[in-house]
Amino acid sequence: MTPGRRSSTFTRLLRHGFTDASAAERLLDSTELAAVRDDPVLLEALGATADPDLALHGLVRLLEAQPGATARRELVDTLIAAKPLRDRLLGVLGASAALADHLARHPRDWEALVTYEPRDLHPGVAEFERGLAEAADPVALRVAYRRCLLSIAARDVCGTTDVAETAAELADLATATLRAALALAEAAAPEDAAACRLAVIAMGKCGGHELNYVSDVDVIFVGEAAEGADESKALRSATKLASHMMRICSETTVEGSIWPVDANLRPEGRNGPLVRTLSSHLAYYQRWAKTWEFQALLKARPVAGDLDLGQEYVAALDPLVWKAAERENFVVDVQKMRRRVVENIPAAEIDRELKLGPGGLRDVEFAVQLLQLVHGRADASLRSGTTLDALQALAAGGYVGRADAVQLDEAYRFLRSMEHRIQLYRLRRTHLVPEDEADLRRLGRSLGLRTDPVTELIREWKQHTGVVRRLHEKLFYRPLLDAVAQLAPGEARLSAEAARERMVALGYADPAAALRHLEALASGVTRKAAIQRTLLPVLLGWFADSADPDAGLLNFRKVSDALGKTPWYLRLLRDEGAAAENLARVLSAGRLAPDLLMRAPEAVALLGDGDGSGLEPRGRAHLEQEILAAAGRADNAEDGVRAARGVRRRELFRTAAADIVDSYGTETKPAEADQGALVDRVGAAVSDLTAATLAGTLRAVVRAGWGDTLPTRFAVIGMGRFGGHELGYGSDADVLFVHEPREGVAEREATDAANKVVAEMRRLLQIPSADPPLLIDADLRPEGRSGPLVRTLKSYEAYYRRWSLGWESQALLRAEPVAGDEELGRRFIELIDPLRYPAAGLGEDAVREIRRLKARMESERLPRGADPKLHTKLGPGGLSDVEWTVQLLQLRHGWAEPGLRTTRTRAALAAAAAAGLLGTEEAGTLDEAWVLATRVRNAVMLVRGRAGDTFPSESRELAAVGRYLGYGDGHAGDMLDAYRRTARRARTVVDELFYGA
Repeated sequence: MTPGRRSSTFTRLLRHGFTDASAAERLLDSTELAAVRDDPVLLEALGATADPDLALHGLVRLLEAQPGATARRELVDTLIAAKPLRDRLLGVLGASAALADHLARHPRDWEALVTYEPRDLHPGVAEFERGLAEAADPVALRVAYRRCLLSIAARDVCGTTDVAETAAELADLATATLRAALALAEAAAPEDAAACRLAVIAMGKCGGHELNYVSDVDVIFVGEAAEGADESKALRSATKLASHMMRICSETTVEGSIWPVDANLRPEGRNGPLVRTLSSHLAYYQRWAKTWEFQALLKARPVAGDLDLGQEYVAALDPLVWKAAERENFVVDVQKMRRRVVENIPAAEIDRELKLGPGGLRDVEFAVQLLQLVHGRADASLRSGTTLDALQALAAGGYVGRADAVQLDEAYRFLRSMEHRIQLYRLRRTHLVPEDEADLRRLGRSLGLRTDPVTELIREWKQHTGVVRRLHEKLFYRPLLDAVAQLAPGEARLSAEAARERMVALGYADPAAALRHLEALASGVTRKAAIQRTLLPVLLGWFADSADPDAGLLNFRKVSDALGKTPWYLRLLRDEGAAAENLARVLSAGRLAPDLLMRAPEAVALLGDGDGSGLEPRGRAHLEQEILAAAGRADNAEDGVRAARGVRRRELFRTAAADIVDSYGTETKPAEADQGALVDRVGAAVSDLTAATLAGTLRAVVRAGWGDTLPTRFAVIGMGRFGGHELGYGSDADVLFVHEPREGVAEREATDAANKVVAEMRRLLQIPSADPPLLIDADLRPEGRSGPLVRTLKSYEAYYRRWSLGWESQALLRAEPVAGDEELGRRFIELIDPLRYPAAGLGEDAVREIRRLKARMESERLPRGADPKLHTKLGPGGLSDVEWTVQLLQLRHGWAEPGLRTTRTRAALAAAAAAGLLGTEEAGTLDEAWVLATRVRNAVMLVRGRAGDTFPSESRELAAVGRYLGYGDGHAGDMLDAYRRTARRARTVVDELFYGA
């Protein structure tokens, strides 16, 4: 071959989708293809396959395996002349290495693909039975089975059959195979066959007429004595036949196995007898069966053996299946089983699981089956074992929204097609999407994605799993609205009882009240009702994803009643995709955020910015500017502080809403993985807001009492969590007040003015109103509650020089000016720096005193009856443990390590680790514990609407705290265990670093 020609062929091969063009050239140059290597028809046909390289390699192997030159020529001539065979044979060779192996072992089986008659397009059980009829032993049965499978795969990859038809053909082939295997078993033991009647009931996907290429075939056996036979002997005979039939299908021979026959869905599973009489089955299901066993019976179908007995079995159990939904905890049991399935998937595989993962095939199947069992009692049209047929019937009956059903049907078909093609390649039982680029390319091309197969495949796969995740539970929701809304006569709708059952299924504790809320929201012909009918199915799903769906729906009704006539509100929810989901999360996550919103519902607008900027915290400067301007416009101090508190309420809502949304995640944005970042954002936002509120209140009070200038310079110093930028939603503002008389003003006059300012600030910030109060706590001042509320800078200097105690130096580590005279605040910090960062560090006596004080606090301050291991503030490994450990390091080493001179706990901890004062692992342990304890306190405030240092005891509140922390429904125990474990590790570090143990 000339170089030019080689180059031209090489390019053509690449253009036709070959990835190894050099190897393809060598194969085309082989003796077997010499006559047709330049035939454009062959190259076009190879290029149309899922994997041209694989198809060409398989074709050459098939030609090499032909018994002689004549047979090879016959195959090549037929291949070039007959397009149906060409498409079928090359399509199979390009999609399945396993079937290529079969053809290489049985080189004349390609002839099974030649026939192209209308009757061949959709064969049923009878046609497959004819195809298996000549198999006289298990090995021959395997060969005949693969030959039939070859024709199914050919129709599949060529698009002659769709995925549902392919699955039905595979189930029909399985039925024919079970019958053939049973016939072989009966032929081997005619006496056993004569002694009993044996029915084979297909379950699972085979029973549902929707089998995969490679799957366990689930069965249940029913046996009865033949006329005149002893029942116990008959059952032994039936068991022998059933066992032999299973081995014929399952055992590995020179031709491999067909598939495992699994009888574990029978009563008592593996521990129960393989074959039971009909009366024994009935007794078991009447007395002992679990909910999942009735769910499994949805797909029961007689397929082999005594079909009359099989029909008697189905007829006897049918009434029990359709009463299953009346069982106590029915829906909870089904949902728990689904969760267990997901939890058992290895973490490394969950994102690649087509069948069992979130948004996978099992989500569709469980949702459809649950609806069938809930509503199939009264509506026999829903009683299909086939998922897609049942979904269509549910839509036709009004039990599922039609648009939802269409989307779910499309997603299910795509995911099943992926599953089929993955299994077809090696004929191995797997539901994992491959990771290898070549496998993904072949898979994408097999599904018709040719431009950029890998990228397109992953995009479509993720899109369809996203649809399933969004819709699989939402299937419950939309019809609920049709049940309560005033729709056109004749529209299919749920009955009142069906709607109530559906609400219970979704986790609503008071379904009657929930339905009343739905009716109020969705009834009527107004624009508001129409928009809410569109939104509510989605909102109901998001509410159901929370720990308290009832509260979410009630709160939504309240907001809607307040804002429903406001055009921008309806427009916001309709047009801003993020707004509706954010609102649902916020309204169902606890009491604090909804309470803040109800006091000024217009704050819902913050949830709607598409880029999320509406929930971004505003900096201190921006907040101060707004609050000071509002206070400046007010006629008196009360109006000015009322305006400041209004801004504070709005910004608290903004912060809480952002925290909830970031913690829960949304459909387009996963939950924030960095727990420390969440804590830092809340701490900084609430601290900045508190500082701005104090600044505005100070301005309003001074302006009302003294005009523009107070007789004394005045500054507010933040202490504790406030000074550390670590305030939570329920934190008081710990402060010190410092003043300095202006020139020419007597100290007594200045002190009186300063005291009046403080008294008025505290009064105005606590006046009962729609806005949450801000409590000012000055107990960290010199002499504590016994000392004066306000001191001059000189007074502070004299006190600290003569009387200061060790705990006061420790408390001053968190001091930072937050409001008032900036110059005075700076000078106060200069005054206290030598106290909090003492030269050469702390002496041993001072260290012992701090340890003694901490030990006393642990024993005396823990509330009576509280579980120390779950107390986030004072318990072992809690906030106090971590903070005192960090502060001891600051007191001892702050003079030498500039990084330790910070008011922030996490920053000081990181600086201590960077300076080598503790190990990186130890620092990580303390940081993790501090962050978790802070998150728990924030969660408790968000959920209960009041501050708390321990986990709630009420189950719904505890579950809501768990959801905020990332734990799913039913995992509150795991959350508590994780907290104890984290705190225990931290306490070990504290014992070593703080107590020197």
